[in-house]
Amino acid sequence: MATIFSKIIAGEIPCYKIAETADYFAFLDIRPLQKGHTLVIPKRENDYIFDLEDEELAGLMVFAKRIAKAMKQVLPCDRIGVSVIGLEVPHTHVHLVPIQSIGDMDFSKPISDLSPDDFKQIATQIAAKL
Repeated sequence: MATIFSKIIAGEIPCYKIAETADYFAFLDIRPLQKGHTLVIPKRENDYIFDLEDEELAGLMVFAKRIAKAMKQVLPCDRIGVSVIGLEVPHTHVHLVPIQSIGDMDFSKPISDLSPDDFKQIATQIAAKL
């Protein structure tokens, strides 16, 4: 059965897409920890990041690096934090979160409240820096 992320890739579920290649996809998290929180995923369904083939894992991280550099140009932050938890959706995904401190990566915090227009604007701005 297709994961929610596979349905997003297929266009069955809308998202705020930032970038896409033949193998990878990046879009805004709709329950962000911080403004601009982005998910980077391989298009091939795979539940656990360390089950990816070496080339696929390397490609995912290089793609995530491109996205993070674009995010850093748009969003006020000291760094782009990276987290891979892998329990929320059975599809490998890398969280890229603009941070000022380690507390900004606390996944138990209430989520940021952004409007659809906010999401669209952020996605457009990041995509423009790629």
